[in-house]
Amino acid sequence: MAILGDEPNLFPESLLEDADQCSEVVPAPTGRPRQWWVIYTKARQEKALARCLFDSGIPFYLPLVPRNAIYHRHRVTSTSPLFTGYLFLCGTEEQRLVALATKRISQILSVDDPERLRRDLRQIQRLIAANAPLTIESRLASGARVRVKHGPLVGLEGTVLVRRGQTRLLVSVDFLQQGASVEIDDFLLEPVG
Repeated sequence: MAILGDEPNLFPESLLEDADQCSEVVPAPTGRPRQWWVIYTKARQEKALARCLFDSGIPFYLPLVPRNAIYHRHRVTSTSPLFTGYLFLCGTEEQRLVALATKRISQILSVDDPERLRRDLRQIQRLIAANAPLTIESRLASGARVRVKHGPLVGLEGTVLVRRGQTRLLVSVDFLQQGASVEIDDFLLEPVG
């Protein structure tokens, strides 16, 4: 039983596909170029802000993962933000101001390397789509860079971690210094040169 129906978490659906999508998906109202912004929301406002941006037609990505809980002996499934407090907006200065007007934002950070952020978000999106149990990782330490060579996660790049004797693939969003990891077998990985 789900608490709510599907929440908007990516608009438009093709936002993360191509490097040029941020500037081409929706015509900018003033002809000014779009850029990536990392939005830090007020407490528990990520999904409400995503709904406001969706209703305004502003491109954004909010990585959501399913969460299971038991309330009054009933299993309930909901979705929660993968990165608590963060939402990624791809818009013009005017659209950034529209987002600020919602009064749901604590801080907005500009992105110096938008292509790297887009690539990192695309990998996180693929990791979520694989429906593997994820573990949130903060303040990333450097390790061996690897690429998945077989299986449903083929092509993903990340860092190898070993936790409690288990090998994990860490896919990170370097801008936030956070990421998510998934348990994976060593034989599926190859070093990235």
